[in-house]
Amino acid sequence: MTTLADMAPATPDRRRWYGNLTVQVVLAIMLGIATGHLAPAFGQAMQPLGDLFIRLIKMVVAPIAFLTIVSGIAAIGDLRRVGRIGGMALLYFELVTTLALGIGVVVMNLLRPGDGFDRAAFGAGAVDVTKYSQMAGEHYMLDFLTHLVPDNIVAAFAKGDLLQIVLFGILFGCAAALAGDRVKPALEAMHALADILFKIIALIMRLAPIGAYGAMAFAVSKYGLGSVLVLGKLMMAVYVTCALFVFVVLNAIARMCGFSLRRFLRFIGQEIMIVFGTASSESVLPRLMARLERLGCSAPTVGLVLPTGYSFNMDGTSIYLSMAALFIAQAYGIDLSLGQQIGLLLLLMVTSKGAGAVAGAGFVTLAATLSATHVLPVEGLALLIGVDRFMAEARAVTNIVGNSLATVVVAKMCGEFDGTAADAAYREHFGEDAHFHRSR
Repeated sequence: MTTLADMAPATPDRRRWYGNLTVQVVLAIMLGIATGHLAPAFGQAMQPLGDLFIRLIKMVVAPIAFLTIVSGIAAIGDLRRVGRIGGMALLYFELVTTLALGIGVVVMNLLRPGDGFDRAAFGAGAVDVTKYSQMAGEHYMLDFLTHLVPDNIVAAFAKGDLLQIVLFGILFGCAAALAGDRVKPALEAMHALADILFKIIALIMRLAPIGAYGAMAFAVSKYGLGSVLVLGKLMMAVYVTCALFVFVVLNAIARMCGFSLRRFLRFIGQEIMIVFGTASSESVLPRLMARLERLGCSAPTVGLVLPTGYSFNMDGTSIYLSMAALFIAQAYGIDLSLGQQIGLLLLLMVTSKGAGAVAGAGFVTLAATLSATHVLPVEGLALLIGVDRFMAEARAVTNIVGNSLATVVVAKMCGEFDGTAADAAYREHFGEDAHFHRSR
């Protein structure tokens, strides 16, 4: 029987650089930027290429996540072990996302990119943001808890609601573990189905450069490089903050766990570039699950931590939410006191958990947060619409790096990590002298 780790993407042939998926995606991104800038009309016509690639991936994300969770939990049988992994993951998620929110607040107070911003010259009033505030009202704070439980599991799969599917997968896996040998034929069928879905993923990923090209060409042609220049200070602040979070906070966590973040980032480098090109962290979820299991993380840990992190551990989105809220305050000349900023941070600790579970993701969550403050204007979203897509890359990349690292850290903390497998994966990827725990 094929395992999830067997489905991990193989190490590329270094003798053929043009066959490397990372190189192909980087070239596609550069070509997309040039196309969008030099031929805007043609660039906008390329939108279906990016959308089609994302839709192809989303087509199989939900069933793969479900099958992986069920198979992992049923395989170990010990529900206390499952509870230990889940509890450790949720604790880690809360601590790290709170750090991400706090760093965003600190950087915005130091750089203050919104001070003196000319809202009238930017034409913010011409943009309609009512749809975001309406959607925010539908998914406001405590409603998120109700949203966790699907009223119809078929509908959850049809909508691709990952968080609801994760919850149902956990319940299904626990029930399968309790049922014992009687359900082995069903579990074997699920393994076979997962094999087929991962083969589909392998075929779809060949289209990643085309998807990255279409998505980037459309973004540049629609919003233009001019909007980037107008809000360049905010964009720079977001990118710098995400980089600081990855290379300071996450690097410190990796070192405490005895491995090199730099080598780890190179190990998942193809996935990072695909996410940067498509601005969608979902585009690599199946590949990441396979790659992390090959790295030595147990199947239950990968199945529980990684998909759940897509809603509860959105580090990049958390950074963006705190920075965007304070940018709007600065742009409107609203001087928030220390107490109000702490209150905003506490509010974001709740609202950010729904950022990956509702349509519109960060924008809807930001609208809900602004409405809840009764101080910050929801209309301020109009200032961000033009460059939101250009900051989405930083958010998405930070999100998948944070979730990939979280999976490894939780696996090591719960005794669910195989160091021998990790060394073997590194040797296959980097060469015979590579070692996971001794890489620097």
